[in-house]
Amino acid sequence: EVQLVESGGGLVQPGGSLRLACAASGFTFSNYRMTWYRQAPGKERELVATISRFGSTYYADSVKGRFTISRDNDKNTVDLQMNRLKPEDTAVYYCAAAKSLHDIVVGTPEYWGQGTQVTVSS
Repeated sequence: EVQLVESGGGLVQPGGSLRLACAASGFTFSNYRMTWYRQAPGKERELVATISRFGSTYYADSVKGRFTISRDNDKNTVDLQMNRLKPEDTAVYYCAAAKSLHDIVVGTPEYWGQGTQVTVSS
C-alpha cells in the first residue's frame, strides 16, 4: 500500500519557522520526483517546491529564498523547511510523488498525502 504521511504542521507567528516532513512507503521512492503543494481556503492548489530524483529543485516565486526542499532517498523522506513565514503561507500542505515533471506541473502526481495544516498568525 502506498502511503505519504505528512507531519510538522501547526500554528506559528509571522516570521517564524516550521519544518514539514513527509514519510513515503509502498513505492520505489528514489524513482520519483517529490513535491510539496499547498491549498489555502478559497484558493486553487499551488505548487510550492519540487525536487527531482537527483536533487534538482524548483520553487514557486512566492517562497523562493524562504523555503528549502530536501530529500533522503535512504530514509524515503522529503522535507520542507519554511523560514520567515508570512500569513499568506497559511494553507494545507500536501506531499506528492510523480515520475514526470509534467505531471507535477499540471497537478496530477501519482500519489498524494493527506495534508498538514500550516497556520501563520499572531
